[in-house]
Amino acid sequence: MRSIWNGAISFGLVSIPIKLVNATESHSISFRQIHTEDGGRIRYRKVCELEDREVSSAEIGKGYEDADGTIIPITDEDLSHLPIPTAKTIEIVAFVPGDRIDPLQMDAAYYLQAGGAPAAKPYTLLREALKRSNKVAIAKYALRGRERLGMLRVVGDAIAMHGLLWPDEVRAPEGVAPDTDVTVRDKELDLADALMDTLGEVDLDDLHDEYREAVEEVVAAKAAGETPPEAPSAPSGGKVLDLMAALEKSVRAAKESRGEATEAPDEADVRPLPERKTAGASPKQTGGKKSTSTAKKATAASGSARKSTAKTAKTAKSAQTAKKATQSQSRSTAAKKTTTTKKTAAKKTAAKKTTARKRTA
Repeated sequence: MRSIWNGAISFGLVSIPIKLVNATESHSISFRQIHTEDGGRIRYRKVCELEDREVSSAEIGKGYEDADGTIIPITDEDLSHLPIPTAKTIEIVAFVPGDRIDPLQMDAAYYLQAGGAPAAKPYTLLREALKRSNKVAIAKYALRGRERLGMLRVVGDAIAMHGLLWPDEVRAPEGVAPDTDVTVRDKELDLADALMDTLGEVDLDDLHDEYREAVEEVVAAKAAGETPPEAPSAPSGGKVLDLMAALEKSVRAAKESRGEATEAPDEADVRPLPERKTAGASPKQTGGKKSTSTAKKATAASGSARKSTAKTAKTAKSAQTAKKATQSQSRSTAAKKTTTTKKTAAKKTAAKKTTARKRTA
């Protein structure tokens, strides 16, 4: 890989010669500007205003425009002698945990390549120190005409550096979040968690740029004189959906895509919420009060019928209880009469025996 910057890492009193190379590359498709009438290429030419002629890249340098419009020439030699230590050095200023860095500050990524055999030992020392500490190094460096902030971390057996935006270059998220009070129910959170668990993780290597592939198909079709493929119809929008139903359907769809068994679809499908009808749009309904009155009367009649049935059942029960009590009382009276009769007969028999004994004596 071609280096874009040569310098050294300043690690205390240790200096590590390195080369800076790009860690990323762009695969986006670029287009040329053309004249739509004849397809001619549109080019931008670099012209000197004073001489009114086109100049080559070798004749072009840097200049700073002052407030009054005066141009002050600045050469590469002027920039190489800036009175700052980061002109040709990546100066490490601190070591911090990686989670201290806000991802919003992340910028371009670079690999730091050891600059020759003498740099192998200190380069490896810094790499292993970063590994063992589980920290990242915060550094300052100068590149493309300005001082920048960077973060050094270990990637495999190499040291990578992420350019960082200065803290004052990151905007605060003011006015971004909804300004209305929204209540999220526990059941909605449970469904969202279920959807997250069902979707699971993904191997980033399996993801690809579908937009670029679609553009390549269009270019290939037009180059072959064929009709470019048509885009699929966009889903209809503008409808307010039932959030719970949408979450439930999403969970089912995610499970089905993974071949997992799903429960019976007894849950509600996604459906638009009923629209509010305006006062002038809805027709008047006649007989509304009459229907309500009839319903009330029917309810009252039903209640009276239930009360009457309950009263009749209660009366029948009371009569049955009284009948049982009368029968029990009759049985008791008959038993008493039988007992009395038996006692009277016994007394008469005893009296007869006594009289007979007296006569015999």
